[in-house]
Amino acid sequence: MLEEQGYEIREAINGTLALKSAQADPPDLILLDINMPGLNGYEVCQRLKADQTTNHVPVIFVSAQDEAWDKVKAFSVGGVDYITKPFKVMEVLARIETHLRLGKLQKRLYETQNQLRLEVQKRQNLEAALDQARKEISLLKQQ
Repeated sequence: MLEEQGYEIREAINGTLALKSAQADPPDLILLDINMPGLNGYEVCQRLKADQTTNHVPVIFVSAQDEAWDKVKAFSVGGVDYITKPFKVMEVLARIETHLRLGKLQKRLYETQNQLRLEVQKRQNLEAALDQARKEISLLKQQ
């Protein structure tokens, strides 16, 4: 379904492989089932969010579990959305597109923040140098 929409897909048969795959080459978005062999989806998401290389990747949980507790747990470990099986294809596509767009905007915001931090640091350094030059000029005038 997703490949038909032009998305590049990587599958993992268990939680450990999903984690390793994401860490080796972070994707733009992860669809994650809760029930998987080995690590479950909650554990995978927690580890993704604890890792600097993957903590920015949005995780959408997909599960047949429909209890409020399951959804709350998914959000508490870092998930950005929760889709209950069986699902409607159009709904899944809309959610994926929304979170991909949000991810791009967050990345751009992060880059802008870093650029502003650098500019502020540069300005502070220049102001410190200017203050030092003023002090030195003042001392010279007093002599």
